[in-house]
Amino acid sequence: MNISGIERPEKFTFPFYYEPHKLSEIATKELQEYLENQQDFEHNFGLNSTSDELPIGKMFGVLVVENQENQLGYLCAFSGKLADKSLPKKFVPPIFNMRTEGSFYIEGENELNEINRKIGELKTNDTFLSLKNELKVLKKSVEEDLAFQRQKMTRNKKVRRDKKKIFQAELSLENFRKAEEKLTQESYNDQFYYKEFNEYYQQKIEKLQIQFNFFNGELIELKKSRKEKSNYLQQTLFSKYAFLNLQKELKSLLDIFNDPNIKPPAGSGECAAPKLLQYAFQNNLKPICMAEFWWGNSPNSAVRKHKNFYPACQSRCKPILAHMLNGVVLEENKMVAELQFEKELDIFFEDDNIIVVNKPPEFLSVPGKEIKDSVLTRIKEKYPDATGSMLVHRLDMSTSGILLFTKTAEANKNLQSQFIKRTIKKKYIALLDGNILENEGTISLPLRLDLDDRPRQLVDFENGKAAITNWKVIRRENNKTLIHFYPITGRTHQLRVHSAHKNGLNAPIIGDDLYGKKENRLHLHAEFIEFLHPKTGEKVAFTIPAEF
Repeated sequence: MNISGIERPEKFTFPFYYEPHKLSEIATKELQEYLENQQDFEHNFGLNSTSDELPIGKMFGVLVVENQENQLGYLCAFSGKLADKSLPKKFVPPIFNMRTEGSFYIEGENELNEINRKIGELKTNDTFLSLKNELKVLKKSVEEDLAFQRQKMTRNKKVRRDKKKIFQAELSLENFRKAEEKLTQESYNDQFYYKEFNEYYQQKIEKLQIQFNFFNGELIELKKSRKEKSNYLQQTLFSKYAFLNLQKELKSLLDIFNDPNIKPPAGSGECAAPKLLQYAFQNNLKPICMAEFWWGNSPNSAVRKHKNFYPACQSRCKPILAHMLNGVVLEENKMVAELQFEKELDIFFEDDNIIVVNKPPEFLSVPGKEIKDSVLTRIKEKYPDATGSMLVHRLDMSTSGILLFTKTAEANKNLQSQFIKRTIKKKYIALLDGNILENEGTISLPLRLDLDDRPRQLVDFENGKAAITNWKVIRRENNKTLIHFYPITGRTHQLRVHSAHKNGLNAPIIGDDLYGKKENRLHLHAEFIEFLHPKTGEKVAFTIPAEF
């Protein structure tokens, strides 16, 4: 394709929030055409495949570069490994190929596999399993028998106490003392019997435990050895991953993640962006612009859309790219730039207790790490005499619409209680990128923070918090759906993930730069709220129509 008329970018792509440059888009299109037709490798991406292999989508990247003759070209890379573990010539090589024949990693992996085999054999050994079960049954039986004896001793103690009261009232002093001595002796007998009984059982357990420990000790040693070898292998692997920058400075993963208490995340250095930059710096190629996109099926937990562009990840890539891009002039962080809001806040309603704000899109509800300007900051400045915490709830930075604040601590406590009890009614309006066939329904997909890529959220049925959304279609037009959301819970990014996830509506909200495609704004608006007024107790409701 003729690119002579395309102006080169003055600065390199800011990798964590960007709009692809025209040159990156052209390179991406060519790579995607290759992926659609290639026969260089086998990997089931889940795109009309009849393969028995588990479908797994993958992140790909392109890096437009300039050589020393000022000629442009582009490099390609993929994150992680392909299913057939091949390294096609189309793509740059990994930072470190741990699977080279005879490498320390292959040898270490073989040693770990052998340990795992021995552990597996021990765990399924008939004698080991029999002893383990026998010991478990014996311990349970002993505990039940000892518990029964303790209960019996407690009953006997009560009987003796009752007898003592009767003897004290009916017997002479001499006869009472003799009876009392007899009761004391009975108490000693009970204690002696329990002690002997316990010692007898402990000897039985100890005898069986010795036999069991013969096997279990070997199992413990094997697990200990596995852990030590695994840690050594991991640390050695980290030391082999060394990254270049523009000044040809090398830094290993251990140097980049310079904290003895924090291990580099799994897969560090295996993403597309570091691979691309490494090859460019090794071969004296100047980075011009870059883009990464998803190819194939979305994972079950994260939201990834086929062919959509995505930024570099935070946990693995951010520290690495901070080193690799040192000295490279980057575009400004457009997210920070877009968060500036110069206009006055729209105070939709206020009285002596509450404030209803019409929050603009792409503006923080509360101060962030880098940006201190927010709705809460301005509200505090505007109402310096307000008491208590003025914040009642939040909206995502990109979401517009109704945001509720209070002027008194009492009002805040009252409204917080209503939110906790879920008696407050909320309605959002959103425009979705896709045609939703059903007219209404409920989505229940538990969510948690993606620790490797904040602030994204993951669907996690094991560790996620319950997230429930009711929805109803308003209208459909041009393969877009206008919809009402009625969130039952209020998790971070709940409506955005429930819209975009393949097990939700599978249609991202228009303008969702995290889970869909960036546009002029996120088409999600908090349109309606209803609650009991914290002072009067009367039902109040507010509606602010969306501007999209």
